[in-house]
Amino acid sequence: MATEGPATGAVLERPAVAGGKPLLAVRGLEAWYGESHVLHGIELHVGEGEVVTLLGRNGAGKTTTLKSIMGVIGKRKGSVTFAGQETIGLPSRAIARLGIGYVPEERGIYSTLSVEENLLLPPQVKPGGLPVEQIFTLFPNLKERLRSQGTKLSGGEQQMLAIGRILRTGANLLLLDEPTEGLAPVIIDQIGATIRMLKQKGFTIVLVEQNFRFAQTVADRHYVVEQGKVVDMIPNAELDANIDKLHAYLGV
Repeated sequence: MATEGPATGAVLERPAVAGGKPLLAVRGLEAWYGESHVLHGIELHVGEGEVVTLLGRNGAGKTTTLKSIMGVIGKRKGSVTFAGQETIGLPSRAIARLGIGYVPEERGIYSTLSVEENLLLPPQVKPGGLPVEQIFTLFPNLKERLRSQGTKLSGGEQQMLAIGRILRTGANLLLLDEPTEGLAPVIIDQIGATIRMLKQKGFTIVLVEQNFRFAQTVADRHYVVEQGKVVDMIPNAELDANIDKLHAYLGV
């Protein structure tokens, strides 16, 4: 399936998924940090073009789930399939080449490199990555700060750069860890608008987010994670009706 990219009309390639199967399917996923067993059978699925959030308290296993999908945690078992391909035995570099991009909470910006150098550093792993000019259309701030080093960027600009860098690689499944953490409301609104635009263009997004009100503005469904397990799935349309239950889950 092909989808036009924003601004220039460039065609972005999307993987075909036969038989209506989910683009990403996670079954019985377990993971360890050393001897510490932190995921206990995570189950979730994400359809092509969906935005899905992982909600839960700090330490529930949300970030570990993203890292396990990306293959950056060494000890894991279960099943993670992307476009029908099993990835549980693959290293993270091979998973990235399939079209999965990960933006960690700490953003991973190279502080001594300029905005332009940060954008151009990762290789394009698949056809369909956004050219730099399209990324600047999404994030005009980055064009204004093109020669600025990573240390000179605000938190919001660093988040824009981290997302833009992944979009350039050709990834079509984006794993975003706490993209609004510590950002001003106006920047949060811009990140939300970007996520909604990417969804319209056919990107698939798994989002870890503490701010469920923000998540409600972008997501189709919400998985609630507790103690390394998925304990509930709430469709976005039913979030308000389940607000008391969600408050209990999140401890708010």
